[in-house]
Amino acid sequence: MRGPTIYDVAERAGVSISTVSRVLNRPEQVSESTRARVLAVIDELNFVPRAEARARARKGTQRIGVLAPFFTVPSFVQRLRGVAAALADSPYELVIYNVDSVARRDGYLSSLPVAQRLDGLIVMALPFDEAVAQRLLKHGLETVLIEASRPEFCSIDIDNEEGGRLAAEYFIQKGHRRCAFVGDSRVPPYALHTSEWRLRGYRQALSEAGIPLPDAYVATAPHGLEEARELAHYLLDLPEPPTAVFAASDTQAMGVLKAARERGVRVPDDLAVIGFDDLDIAGYIGLTTIRQHLDESGRVAVELLLSRLADPSRAIQHIQLPLTLIERETA
Repeated sequence: MRGPTIYDVAERAGVSISTVSRVLNRPEQVSESTRARVLAVIDELNFVPRAEARARARKGTQRIGVLAPFFTVPSFVQRLRGVAAALADSPYELVIYNVDSVARRDGYLSSLPVAQRLDGLIVMALPFDEAVAQRLLKHGLETVLIEASRPEFCSIDIDNEEGGRLAAEYFIQKGHRRCAFVGDSRVPPYALHTSEWRLRGYRQALSEAGIPLPDAYVATAPHGLEEARELAHYLLDLPEPPTAVFAASDTQAMGVLKAARERGVRVPDDLAVIGFDDLDIAGYIGLTTIRQHLDESGRVAVELLLSRLADPSRAIQHIQLPLTLIERETA
């Protein structure tokens, strides 16, 4: 008996063949309701596109996909570098899918298990719901998560709140009592709110030490170097400016440092600055920061994925990489 065809899917879903094709190949171009209806029929019929069926028949496509938001942001670049280095001596080709909207995220996560010729998928810092999880599992697309966790998939994560606590505890140890925060506002709805979690840990540790964090000392803006520079100028203009600033990323910490330099504020004598990530550049500029192992997270994700591809019966693993405060010249 022949398997279901794209014609069967189109007829059952009440759409054209071209619409089914777009759902599979350009899902962001299809409305959410239509995409959901077509995908439901695909799941019901167990439809597999012919190219994918041939790939499965030969047991592998030799392609690993990475789904990532903000893939030009330095921290994601370093994670991708870890992935690429780990795949360098393998037979697998690396394919990167950039997510810049909810529609693109949902479209990729819905269609990739069905339409794309991938052996495995790494999802970076993108939450998804139970329906997506079940589709990934149903179609057998081995998936590893970075900076997120679900019980059904291997994952690599960090404790963002602990990172905020580390920054606060360091400032407290150094005798600071006017401690501020520079972070993200308007985080895209398809992304994780890591800045908020880092602020939560920072605020809690300060509170436990009896140090308030006034609303005026919490400055947020869309992520970026220039935006952070402007936030720092706002903080330094306060009647009682802070003596310490924890930035939710190294990029934002560099914006704070630029503002301090423009104002003639001495770092760390007048203003201590801590970042988050430990990007390559952090060591060159002497930035005190919370180190998360970015390259290592990419490398470990590949190791977990390849081990599961080699032996699908291997136990699901959830790895939490440690955070470390790296003391340099800025704090």
